[in-house]
Amino acid sequence: RLWKDFLPLGGGGADKAALASKDQLSSLEILLAGGFAGTIGWAVIFPVDVLKSRLQTSKIKNQGMLSVARRILATEGIGAFYLGCSAALLRAFPANAGLFFGYEMVDMQGEGGGRRVCERKE
Repeated sequence: RLWKDFLPLGGGGADKAALASKDQLSSLEILLAGGFAGTIGWAVIFPVDVLKSRLQTSKIKNQGMLSVARRILATEGIGAFYLGCSAALLRAFPANAGLFFGYEMVDMQGEGGGRRVCERKE
């Protein structure tokens, strides 16, 4: 159900009337959505994070990201951009699942007529 409701498969995409409201999602679906979102996010951004780390620890100053990327690619290969990625992905799923779930639970409490957590008291 989750994949059919949220992913626009085929040429036509998902029907908006068929999309589940976030209020209709089960706890498991919220946890899975958060876990997959975090994992995909880290997988996409990880090479940029490697570049940032290499720039921060480099003894050569005033170099740009492109020059560092070219040097890594030439000396270590494409795999160097993903060294340590498995540990980050293993951490990302439960961390982001919990974050998503916690946010949604707090948000639902706010919708129940109570004061939202981030609103200012008047």
